[in-house]
Amino acid sequence: MRSVTLRVLVVLLGVSVVATTAQAQRRRARPSAAAVGRPHLGGHLGYNFDVDELLLGAQLSYPITPRLDLYPSFDYYFVSSPASLWSLNFDVKYRPPTRYGAFYVGGGINYRHASVSGVGGSDTNLNLLAGFERVWRARVRPYIETKLILGDGSSFQIVGGMSWAL
Repeated sequence: MRSVTLRVLVVLLGVSVVATTAQAQRRRARPSAAAVGRPHLGGHLGYNFDVDELLLGAQLSYPITPRLDLYPSFDYYFVSSPASLWSLNFDVKYRPPTRYGAFYVGGGINYRHASVSGVGGSDTNLNLLAGFERVWRARVRPYIETKLILGDGSSFQIVGGMSWAL
């Protein structure tokens, strides 16, 4: 399982290098501060490689500055039936100074709750995330994101989704 995670990370790193080069060759105007200053709410679908299950979730991206967003999210994992698994994430996204601001990194706290037949437990972990979000002047922002959850019950997941301006 660790070799799959390593391969996915290498592929994402390669895509980020190629995407950054391709964007640098374009001649477009930078988005205005107003375009990145609105909160966005959306949903996502993904896969957790360590739980081996699909997940469905929602997220809010609330800008603090043009480069820094509060980024709470919720994930529900589709585990087999008497069990349930969900998590709350309290993250911060940072957009390094790039031409279009599409790449972001971040981190925060993950609160995960699991139960089987009504008996459950929860744990708190550390999140590390990286992703690409298309920052258009329009109200819709598609994105893809990887998240490494470190702690008791560490895992790796990839999600993709859309966010809409509020």
